Amino acid sequence: MLSQFCIRRPIFATVLSIIIVLAGLLTLRVLPLSQYPNISPPSVMISTTYEGADSQTIARTVAAPIEDQLSGIEGLLYYTSSIRSNGDIRIQCVFDVGTDANDAMLEINNRVRTAERRLPDRVRNEGVRVRKRNNDTLLMMAMWSPDGSYAATDIADYANLNIVDELKRIPGIGDVSVFGNAQSAMRIWLDPDRMGALGVTVKDVNDAIETQNAQRTAGRVGVAPTIPEQQLFYTVRTPGQLLTPEQFANVIVRADGPNGIVRLRDIAATEVGKRSYEFRVDINGAPGVNVGVYLQTGANAVAAAELVKAKVAELATHYPKGKIAHLITDDTTVFVEASLTEVYRTLAEAGFLVLLVVFVFLQSWRATLIPIIAVPVSLIGTMAGLWLLDFSLNTLTLFAMTLSIGIVVDDAIVVLENVERIMRTEGLGPYEASQKAMKEVAGALVAIVLVLSSVFIPVAFLGGIAGELYRQFAVTVSVAVILSGFVALTLTPALCAIFLKPHDADAKRNFFFTKFNQGLAALTMRFLQLVRLALKHRVVTAVLLVVVTAGAWQMIQRIPTSFIPTEDQGIVRMALQLPEGAAFPRTEKVVDELYEKVRSNEAVRSVVTMVGFDTLSSDQRANAATFITQLKHWDERTKSASDVQKEFTQLLASHPDVRGVATTPGAIPGLGATNGFSGYVLSRGNDNPLVLQEVMDVYLDALAERPELTSLRSFLRADSPQLVLSVDEAKAIALGVSVDEVYDSISALMGSSYINDFTRNGKIYRVVMQAKADARATPEDLGRGYVRSSSGEMIPISSLISYERISGADTLARMNGYLAAQFMGAAAQGVSSGDAIRIAEEVGAAVLPEGYTIEWTGQAYHEKRIGSSSATAFGFGILMMFLILAALYERWSLPIAVVLAVPYAVLGAMCAIWIRGTPNDIYFQIGLMVLVGLTAKNAILIVEVAAQKLEEGKGPFTAAIEAAGLRFRPILMTSLAFVLGVVPLILATGAGAAARHSMGTGVFGGMLAATFISTIFVPVFFTWFASRTKRKR
Repeated sequence: MLSQFCIRRPIFATVLSIIIVLAGLLTLRVLPLSQYPNISPPSVMISTTYEGADSQTIARTVAAPIEDQLSGIEGLLYYTSSIRSNGDIRIQCVFDVGTDANDAMLEINNRVRTAERRLPDRVRNEGVRVRKRNNDTLLMMAMWSPDGSYAATDIADYANLNIVDELKRIPGIGDVSVFGNAQSAMRIWLDPDRMGALGVTVKDVNDAIETQNAQRTAGRVGVAPTIPEQQLFYTVRTPGQLLTPEQFANVIVRADGPNGIVRLRDIAATEVGKRSYEFRVDINGAPGVNVGVYLQTGANAVAAAELVKAKVAELATHYPKGKIAHLITDDTTVFVEASLTEVYRTLAEAGFLVLLVVFVFLQSWRATLIPIIAVPVSLIGTMAGLWLLDFSLNTLTLFAMTLSIGIVVDDAIVVLENVERIMRTEGLGPYEASQKAMKEVAGALVAIVLVLSSVFIPVAFLGGIAGELYRQFAVTVSVAVILSGFVALTLTPALCAIFLKPHDADAKRNFFFTKFNQGLAALTMRFLQLVRLALKHRVVTAVLLVVVTAGAWQMIQRIPTSFIPTEDQGIVRMALQLPEGAAFPRTEKVVDELYEKVRSNEAVRSVVTMVGFDTLSSDQRANAATFITQLKHWDERTKSASDVQKEFTQLLASHPDVRGVATTPGAIPGLGATNGFSGYVLSRGNDNPLVLQEVMDVYLDALAERPELTSLRSFLRADSPQLVLSVDEAKAIALGVSVDEVYDSISALMGSSYINDFTRNGKIYRVVMQAKADARATPEDLGRGYVRSSSGEMIPISSLISYERISGADTLARMNGYLAAQFMGAAAQGVSSGDAIRIAEEVGAAVLPEGYTIEWTGQAYHEKRIGSSSATAFGFGILMMFLILAALYERWSLPIAVVLAVPYAVLGAMCAIWIRGTPNDIYFQIGLMVLVGLTAKNAILIVEVAAQKLEEGKGPFTAAIEAAGLRFRPILMTSLAFVLGVVPLILATGAGAAARHSMGTGVFGGMLAATFISTIFVPVFFTWFASRTKRKR
């Protein structure tokens, strides 16, 4: 037997453990750090631009052809299309967890290329981009000029030239972009009146710049084959692209104008300006730019963020001195690192408390030294297991190790306590007592390891996000338990034989230990009295079991469910919107008013404002703005992120012109930008945005009446003031005017027109023409330009067009090919996310007309999808435990005695979270799996000994009582060690505390019930299924 061999060869046992420790320490150096395992679903982004087109045109001509190709892609869960008011379109394709991101991107890319031939020419020229990246930023980098010498466009150009490409090359980074097209462009501000007077059309300007701003080649002189006398050859260089505003101003637009040559400067002003003027970024009140860094699908967020920060710090050494500075904002990895630090501290506290319990019970430093050595061997060795399984050190694996301390120490205690008991009662020496003890408990140790592993390992085969979360936890605990069982069978008995001293009955004990032993003896006697009472009233015990089981089931039904607890991540975002049609200067004024109030909040460290951009809908609009506030460190403030969020919500509500919400980041990166629910109302039979908005308004009003919901917002606004433009085609054709030219001219003057590119500082920038500001200020300016007829006559556009005022949608959303309206919200304080989703669905079923349905995205989608995963995991765990025990005991009935102890623990756990007010979330459910295993472990310790007594010829009642008396002390010791080990989880503060509370509270309550209640009834359950017949071996 292995244990007997190791007792005889202690150095051999020690070497085995040293090898395990060394393997763990080596792998600890290379294990990646992350908040969560790679559970965010892979996503692929399709993006392009159709400048000058309205949202409904883009939906019909760009979105629909691409979406037609997306159906039927393997692993695709859903796709959403966002059509912006500035002509941008983004289609986000979300795949199932486990799908290979590279394969997904390749398949999407092939489908997009198939659709490309059906897209408008201007879109094909712009290009359709396909990238694998999350829609949520990993972090943002705000840049500004401390001395004010650099304008925002200069900073944007510097970032594009020196920073963006450097960061894109970092492993794990999917994309890097400067927000809001803040970079430079050659702006050509056309004067339509001067153009008309000099006989110049928009097409003339476009053609002239395309022709004269071009790079041409002229070959080389004297290139072989040549004549024999050729001595030299020459490379012929030609004038390249234009570089300066002055060069563009000299472009000849027309050679035969009324006054001769017409140059661009005669009809337009030229300057290096912004590519977009409807966007502004301020960093703590100073103008600047915001650089967004996006994580590549499947990459490690913490590792990638560390590399980005290191690279930015290196690049910062080359900034122009005093002219450019940066600040990392919206950095969710700060929370990850702080949270993991707190978990490490919890791990250390749990270890100390566990060893304190062991010392109090064993009352010997020599005895306590054995688990002090044995426990780290198992925990450090678990690191090697994580590395072999390609896991990371994340919240779940560290939680698993925290709870494993209590489980791992159990195995050492079971061996140690049995050796101590034999030495005390039979007077044997440490060597002989160790040998006899291992003969008695080796079977129980193997049973415990197999049962605990059988509870957790089946969970590893669940699919989806829930399965991945369970898998990380379950496999980590299983590895720790298996290593612990190995150490308990090898190193622990060898150490007992060496370290322990023969029992001295006459040795004096100090006052504390004397009183403790007296109290423990009295508690044991009371426990045995309760066991005898339960055995005497077995019918009452059966009724009580039914009541407890029913109570546990009722509590499961009543306690609200949730997915992941809301955490204080140190960031609060505020997205606001002014009335439809509000111009950019009006938005700027409101933002400046709100900034002073936001900045004065004592919990706020920095504020980045983005005027003209809504981060929640990722839309660039003149009437939208976003505040990204980074809070002070958790130790430096008394307000939580939710407190600040409430204050910002009240601030938004107090402003008469503003609609908006304050949100906190999503709990899991890649599952949505906010901590709440997000979904779409799909219009399956009508593609009119106005009708959908009416339906959406009714739905949101109904949701707003429910006090359980907060931060409600819809992103569809179909009542923006719009103009419907019509061209008199018959008149245009009669005059010999191209209808396309009329529309193109109006689009260029009113919106803008991208002509071609120019090079500046080694980077390529756009050349954009547009009418000057006072020539596009009113609807009447639509007809201010001119077109040329086939006869050469200048025709005013005003004579060919008419328009009417209407309301319509500036931006549109689509989901799975249907017109849709996105909405989001959050559960109010004290309401679980599961209940919030249920309420939203109930309200939808009551108020939404036929043909309108709700579809969830992000965290809500996966919370709904998880559904009965926890119940499946729980059921599989109990089934596997039963089968393993049946195989061990070679009986079908006896394992039922172990299984029947579980309802008490479940009821205890449910009562604990009900008292504390925490929901039944995934952390609690994972903790419940641990409880099943530990409750079974306690029951096994009693049933195993009782079965041995039964084989010795004793009756079931006598065997049950003796087993309860013998095993109560080790059960109490191991259980209290585990319970105290989770106390740091219950009392946790700081980053990530909510998750620790959720897991710790349930396990604490369940373990107390399993220790002090279910152990009373396990002997009774044993007598129900035991018989005098010996088991077959």
